[in-house]
Amino acid sequence: MRIVLASSEAVPFSKTGGLADVATALAKALAAAGHDVSLIVPHYPMISAARGVDPETFQPTGLSVDVPVGGKQITGSLLKTSLPDSSVSIYLVDQPAYFARGQLYTENGSDYPDNCERFSFFSRAVLEAARLLDLRPDIIHANDWQTALVPAVLEIEYGDVAGFEETASVITIHNLAFQGQSWHWDMLQTGLDWEYFNWRQLEFFGDLNLLKGGLVFADKITTVSPTYAEEIQTEKFGCGLHGVLENRRDDLVGILNGIDPTIWNPATDPALAKNYTADDFEIGKAACKADLQKRLGLPQRDDVPLFGMISRLADQKGFDILIESAEELLSAKATEAAAAAAEVKAASEAEKAAAVQAKEDARLAKDAERQRLAAQREADRAARLEAQAQRQAEREAANNPWNRAMKSATQSASSAAGRAVAGEVSKAIFGKKSGAGASVVGGIVRGILGGLFRG
Repeated sequence: MRIVLASSEAVPFSKTGGLADVATALAKALAAAGHDVSLIVPHYPMISAARGVDPETFQPTGLSVDVPVGGKQITGSLLKTSLPDSSVSIYLVDQPAYFARGQLYTENGSDYPDNCERFSFFSRAVLEAARLLDLRPDIIHANDWQTALVPAVLEIEYGDVAGFEETASVITIHNLAFQGQSWHWDMLQTGLDWEYFNWRQLEFFGDLNLLKGGLVFADKITTVSPTYAEEIQTEKFGCGLHGVLENRRDDLVGILNGIDPTIWNPATDPALAKNYTADDFEIGKAACKADLQKRLGLPQRDDVPLFGMISRLADQKGFDILIESAEELLSAKATEAAAAAAEVKAASEAEKAAAVQAKEDARLAKDAERQRLAAQREADRAARLEAQAQRQAEREAANNPWNRAMKSATQSASSAAGRAVAGEVSKAIFGKKSGAGASVVGGIVRGILGGLFRG
């Protein structure tokens, strides 16, 4: 697929948070999967220079975008660069009045007052850049409020533009708390007609809300995890947009954020005091901990827990919880808690080992039972075979000619002897007389005696 990613920041050129990491890592991953990927970001010359990016890496394309903002046409030029070991094409929108500043979004703790104008220009510039570069995207992927106007302008104005007839839009929510909300007159900066300033689209309690517009117009919505996708549909975590998100729930998908393993890899990270893998992490992490303690002027003790937190100083990051717990964490109780945690961990590991052993014992018992049943079946089979052999032997013995001759002779002898005895008995009873009575008695006696001899 041909994919255009639009982001207000991307490493290594600019960064305030995770959006910058994800934008670059996702672009690289999609390109590695075989897609044609272009990443479009603003050009912040002061910020990229401060981050050590060589200005010579940005090459002019000779193309300029010209878009309507606030009733006037604003022009910006397109630069191009690339990433090492990646086929991603990176385009930067250069507009010094908007982006040649010391910070991305704020100054002295307050938002730039023209943020809506700046990123309305950038959102429109993304679409114009895609048209001028003939990218013909299958998908345009917007991110957060800064590019949330892209799906709206795409649907309203670019449906009939060559190269965009089949283009779908996706918007990713990285942080719902930031929505690009400003007063209603900033609707003029978007260049869109006032008919779209209504409660179903860009209006939000009387103000303009860029992120809401993106959520309404995008074909699909993604966010940073399945759990977050569920949470932001609730009043507690929806930051006022839970109704919009619940209405789009069939198009909302939570995809767990990943990392770029070419950067975040303790086995190869040059910033670590000692590299390590899953096989030797205990040694490696202990060395890194000791190095950090030394660099921060802390006592180098392996028996004291070391807590680290990398974050912006924002309320939603949980610093209020940290402050409330700081005294306890910095006291001796922290060490006690660590020891207790170690005991719990050891107990848990023992339970896991016992569960594994029980599972193995059950498997062995099951194997033994199977072997016993197999042996019983074999014994039963042997008994059946022996019984069959015995019956066969008996049949063969009965059909043997010699045995039949012997049996016949025995029966004949028994019959002759019976007749002789019967005769003697008859004589004893009737004397030499003969007749019907003698014949009957003789027959009875022969029958009895014959049965005895045969038996």
